[in-house]
Amino acid sequence: MTTLSTVTRGRAAALGAVIASVALALTGCASNSSSAPKSDTGSGSGAASTVAATGNTSKSGLNEPDTNKDGKVVIGILSPGDINDHGYYESFVDQADAYAKKMGWTVIKRGNVADSDALSAARALCQQKVDMVALGASELKDAIPAASEAVCKGTAWYVPASDNLDPTPQIVVSSDDPTVDAVASGYGAGLLMKAKGLTKAGFVTGQKADFSVAFAKGFLAGIRQLVPKATLATTYTGDFNDSAKAKEAVQAQLNQGAKVIYPYLGGATDAAASLANSAGALTLTPGTDRCASTSPKFDVSVIFDPGYFFLAALESFNKDELKMGVTRVWKMGVDPYPTIKLCHATAAQNTAMADYIKKIGSGAINTHEVAAKLGG
Repeated sequence: MTTLSTVTRGRAAALGAVIASVALALTGCASNSSSAPKSDTGSGSGAASTVAATGNTSKSGLNEPDTNKDGKVVIGILSPGDINDHGYYESFVDQADAYAKKMGWTVIKRGNVADSDALSAARALCQQKVDMVALGASELKDAIPAASEAVCKGTAWYVPASDNLDPTPQIVVSSDDPTVDAVASGYGAGLLMKAKGLTKAGFVTGQKADFSVAFAKGFLAGIRQLVPKATLATTYTGDFNDSAKAKEAVQAQLNQGAKVIYPYLGGATDAAASLANSAGALTLTPGTDRCASTSPKFDVSVIFDPGYFFLAALESFNKDELKMGVTRVWKMGVDPYPTIKLCHATAAQNTAMADYIKKIGSGAINTHEVAAKLGG
């Protein structure tokens, strides 16, 4: 991963949160092999999908969802991470699987795609006659040139990104602001810390890159709005999925007195959170809603799950309304997601969190200014 979004927000941290895995009852193929300005999202009707008939007037210009008019709908997904990580990357394919099953579509998915393989992997998908190519994170943006090649002609493309990825006529970009998520997550943690008299928190992540450094800074800034003297120990393990390294980092932070642990990780999220649980430390999720989880337990769900954004796009795709060449920006306090959910808070704390999110949406709170002023 490489920048809060260019790892796109792969958030790079293949974020951890278990969203129930839905088995695709079709012939989709799943593999984690590493070889190989505005938008129109809209909501789905829930009715069974029928393939658009040849000759129908297309609202999107692509005859969605059967863009190649072969009588079937196939969604191709390429992910830079582990699509069985019980977190960020898996959530993206889970939503596609569930929606495809309902619509009678097929999903072809491939995980752990290296940046250097992105272009060839995209061409391979198009050769399998997919109607849409969806990239799980924008670090695979090197695949995008294939969208204008003959092999992918007429194919719809979906790319989630929070960096400055300009849309081209062949793709739709889905974006949100990671600084908002970082600061708001810190505010949520700050509410709990203030009530318990806590001042020390820990942030454990993988690579030390622009996105992870910026997220840690925003997280601390959010906490300091409520706990001015708060400190944050940040550890970069170099690997979002290595549980042993994550646990070592968490233990070191606990030894230093951290009472809040944010495992901004991928496959190593649960191991890190479980260790934090055993020490009685508060924990946060990196992307998905896990308030119902009991093993491990989380105190704050920081929800910027790409699966929900992708689902909205698929619903529009089903209605032939997903227009290419635009960017859909999701805003906290305006849209349902991203958002922050306190898992075991008091009514007063939940109200304070809701008010804070509302102020972000109205513009009364500028999280970039908060991060610059209090992020240390």
